[in-house]
Amino acid sequence: MALRREAHPGVTPVLIFRRRTLADREDLLGKVMLAPALFYVIVLVAMPLVLAILLSFSASFAGSLDFHWIGLRNFGAIIRDPQFLLALRNTVLFTVISQALVMVLAVTAAHVLDAAFVGKRVVRFLLLLPWAVPVSLAAMAWTWIFDSTFSVINWTLKAAGLLQGWLYWFGDPTLAMIAIITVHVWRMFPFATVIVLAGMSSIPQDIREAAVVDGASFWRRLFQINLPLLLPIVTVSVLFGVVFTSTDLGVVWLLTRGGPYNSTHVLSTLAFQRGILGANLGQGASIAVFLLPFLMLAAVGMLRVARRAEVGS
Repeated sequence: MALRREAHPGVTPVLIFRRRTLADREDLLGKVMLAPALFYVIVLVAMPLVLAILLSFSASFAGSLDFHWIGLRNFGAIIRDPQFLLALRNTVLFTVISQALVMVLAVTAAHVLDAAFVGKRVVRFLLLLPWAVPVSLAAMAWTWIFDSTFSVINWTLKAAGLLQGWLYWFGDPTLAMIAIITVHVWRMFPFATVIVLAGMSSIPQDIREAAVVDGASFWRRLFQINLPLLLPIVTVSVLFGVVFTSTDLGVVWLLTRGGPYNSTHVLSTLAFQRGILGANLGQGASIAVFLLPFLMLAAVGMLRVARRAEVGS
C-alpha cells in the first residue's frame, strides 16, 4: 500500500491509501521486462554453447547417449587434419577480406546518403533490402547469377568484350571463394552502412561547419574529423561483423556446400558436415568452438579500442 496526501485549496489535506502496482516498482518492472530476453539468451545461446564445449571434450556420436570424456584429443585430431587447416585458412580470409570491403563500402555509402539529394529516403529503403531478404531466397538468386551456363555476369562480360573464355564460378576454388565473399559483402554492408550513418548523425554539426568554413577538403574532413569521431561505432560494427562472419553457415553452405572438392569449407560448414551429417558430434563441436577463445580476445581488444576512442574524443 502507498500513502499519498491530497490537498485542495481551502480543504484540509486528506490521507489516501492507494495500492502500489507493478508500474510503481521500477526495480521489479525492469527485471520483468528483461526476463524474456534473458530467458532467450540462456535457453538458445548459453545452454547450446555450454553443451558444445562439453561435447568438444568427448567422443560422442549422434544416435547414442554415451558420453566418453577424452580431453583434448578432438582438438589434437583436427589440428593435424589438412581439411580443418584449409577451413581455418578460408575462415580467416573470408572474414578479413569481406569485413574490409564491407567497411569501405559502408563508409562510402554513409557519406553519400548523408548528403542532401532528391529521393534519399527511397535510396535508404532500397539499401536495406539485402539485409531484409532471407538468406535462403538471396542464395537462390545468386546461385542463378553465378550459374555455370546462364550466369548474367559471364554474359555481360562477354557482351562487353571483356571475357574471352567462360568463368565456372562454382567449379573453380578461387572463383567460388570470390562468389561467396561477394554475396556476403552484398548482404552485410547495408547493416554496416546504417550503423555508420547513425554514428555520423551524432557528430556535432558545428564541427562540420567549422571545417567547411576553414576550407578543409573532403578528404581532410574524412580522415581528420569523421573517421576519428566514428572510430568507436565503426569498431563495434567491425566486431559484430567479425563474429557474425566467422561463425556464419548460411551463405557458404547454400552456395557451394563447401565445394568444389571441399575447397571452400569454413569452420562452421565443416563443423556441420562432421558433426551433423557425419554424426561425429565431438569432433564437430571441437571445430565449432575452436575460434571461441580468439573471438573473445578480439572482442575485448576491440571494445577497449572503442572505449579509448570514445573517451579521447
